[in-house]
Order: sequence, then C-alpha cells, then structure tokens
Amino acid sequence: MENIIKIKEEIECDISTAFKMFTTNKSLESWLTEVADVDPELGGKYELFWEPNNKNINSTIGCKITGIEKDKFISFDWKGPVDFQDFMNSSDPLTHIIVFFSQNDSDSNRTNIHLFHTGWRNDSEWEKARNYFEKAWSKAFQGLKNKIKNKELP
Repeated sequence: MENIIKIKEEIECDISTAFKMFTTNKSLESWLTEVADVDPELGGKYELFWEPNNKNINSTIGCKITGIEKDKFISFDWKGPVDFQDFMNSSDPLTHIIVFFSQNDSDSNRTNIHLFHTGWRNDSEWEKARNYFEKAWSKAFQGLKNKIKNKELP
C-alpha cells in the first residue's frame, strides 16, 4: 500500500466536465498529452502519445480501460516513458490507474478528483519510476487546474 501514488485535487468545474477531461480525446490533448486515442467504454483503448511521430515510445499504446462509470470513475492500464519502458511496459500486470470523481458538498461547480496509481514493484528502478510519476501527476494536475481556471477548455 505504501507504494501507491495517491493524489487528491479539487478543481473548479462540475463533475461532468472533470470526467470529460479524462475521457475525451480533445480534453486529454488540452492538458495531458499531445495526441489521445481513447474509446471511453469497458475494454476500450486508453492510448496517449507524447511523441505522435513515434507512437511506440513515450506512449500508453496498447493500454485499455478496465472500468468506467460516467461521472463516477475510470480505471485503465498505464505504461512508462522511454527511461522506464524496459521494465514498466513489459510487466504483467502493467501499472494501473483509478480516477474517482466526487462533487464538492458545498459547491456543485467544484469537483474532487482522487487518482491512485498502483502496481509499483519493490526495487530501485521501480522506485525511480514511481518518484517520476508522482512528480509528473502533480505537474499534470496543476496544468489541468490552470486550464480550467483560465477557462481554456476544449
């Protein structure tokens, strides 16, 4: 349990908008990746590409949605960037992400997002990858919050 990356953020939008930021291609491309190919249904693709001209590196190619309920949660497999691909992208199972959405009790235009990134193994290489993603997710969420605050939604 201590290896799980846990992030909780409150963002300034309704729950439906927050959910779309993780499930629609244009929304994902506005804050998380260069190109997204997501099919938001159980078993659907969850493929994000940071180098679209070489889709086999720095991507989540081959990753699938493992659970989804509109405006409640989405879960999906996850792969690592080129620095960690030798062990992360061939592990069985892959690391896994679960994102839960909940409405702020006092303000319907604020949504709590809980992200859990699991599946980290216990050795020094995996610890480097985990530390990388802990920082990467925090930075990504800051970008998401800024996009929403500045009303730069797709």
